[in-house]
Amino acid sequence: MQVSVTFRNTESKEVLREYVQEKLAKLRKYLDHPLEANVVLAVEKHRHIVEVTLLANRITINAQEENEDMFSAIDRVTDKLERQVLKYKERIRRHKTHSSLPELSWRMDVYAPDSFDEGGDPKVIKSKKLLAKPMSVDEAVMQMDLLNNEFLVFTNANSKSLNIIYRMKDGHYGLIEPQVG
Repeated sequence: MQVSVTFRNTESKEVLREYVQEKLAKLRKYLDHPLEANVVLAVEKHRHIVEVTLLANRITINAQEENEDMFSAIDRVTDKLERQVLKYKERIRRHKTHSSLPELSWRMDVYAPDSFDEGGDPKVIKSKKLLAKPMSVDEAVMQMDLLNNEFLVFTNANSKSLNIIYRMKDGHYGLIEPQVG
């Protein structure tokens, strides 16, 4: 696992860098393919803040913790990450789909609003490829919560069609299921 440690408002200390790497290495046993971890160690008004973003096997897990001591903040944030990973693994185990659906790749284009005003063709200002992984609706909600996104595009394992789940303003979830015809 590649671990990058960034220090903000504090001097870089090798002992903290090694401690973070040692703690995050323990999460390897839960993850199939841990790719990278981005850690930010910051000090603000005598508070030690630790932020971790863990990228592994198409999931992103974020955690933040603050404490009066940097080492205890690191301990608490790794405990929080471990709980999130275990929760994710348990939900995947319970909702395991035995589907042989291929993962679909979709492209999303974002157009500049001023391109419509000019009367010409709209200009693409951002393009992103999305991997629409086959999963259940419950698994999609969990994945969206882990990523802290407002919506998620996925292939519904039951209907085998492209679906979009989104978070509504009242905290509930909405599901868009396309119909042909």
